[in-house]
Amino acid sequence: QVQLVESGGGLVQPGGSLTLSCVASGLASSDHRMGWDRQASGKEREFVAGIGTGVDTYYGDSVKGRFTISRDNDKNTVWLQMNSLKSEDTAVYYCTAAGAVDYWGQGTQVTVSS
Repeated sequence: QVQLVESGGGLVQPGGSLTLSCVASGLASSDHRMGWDRQASGKEREFVAGIGTGVDTYYGDSVKGRFTISRDNDKNTVWLQMNSLKSEDTAVYYCTAAGAVDYWGQGTQVTVSS
């Protein structure tokens, strides 16, 4: 059974930082492009960041220069380092794994507020 389990969400003030983690089980993350999407209340799901099976990374325009995605295939783990957080970053963040079949985690809430 494939599972993607996110952690690290929470409440942070504007300008602050958070690091999200995603641990994958039941699949080899090295065979999948891993990533993060987010969905704010009342809005459509939005691509945030992705990392290929090599070292290539991709970012949504709204987070470029502020967020960094990384992975450790030995640990089947992907991280999302989020800096200079803004109120508009408030959303549920989902870990994703794209391969022959796509998977999503249950999500972790990130709230940016003073």
